[in-house]
Amino acid sequence: MKNEIQLAGQETDIKVRPYEHHAKYYETDQMGIIHHSNYVKWMEEARMDLMEQIGLSYKQMEAMEIISPVLSISVEYHSMVHFDDTVVIQTKLVKYNGVKMELEYVMTDKETGELRTTAKSSHCFLNRSGKPISLKRAYPELDTKFFEMKEDME
Repeated sequence: MKNEIQLAGQETDIKVRPYEHHAKYYETDQMGIIHHSNYVKWMEEARMDLMEQIGLSYKQMEAMEIISPVLSISVEYHSMVHFDDTVVIQTKLVKYNGVKMELEYVMTDKETGELRTTAKSSHCFLNRSGKPISLKRAYPELDTKFFEMKEDME
């Protein structure tokens, strides 16, 4: 197992751009609005995008034999998204302690700015055997990256 990783962009000021998702026709339900299950998929896309922006792709973590499963998700729907809308997803790391992290998501309509959805997800870090790991102890360079990201987002 390799305990080192090349992290892109070693500067401390992380400027994260929001993730955008263009709603597809197949994501709609019988009522012509985006089915509620798709928002969770968009959260996952936004989380992967955030990690890539800080210079740490999920693929790199998996190569280090680190996985980060979902522990919980909560979603509040404020207004409907329709086919062909573009949703802007602001993703923010709000809690991190080396073993677990929590992210918040704010989804707005790109054209109108109207709030569509707010959500949270919590994740832990495990090795390939499914045992919890502390990034602080096992991967201090990753711990530093997550800690800096959290501080920059406050």
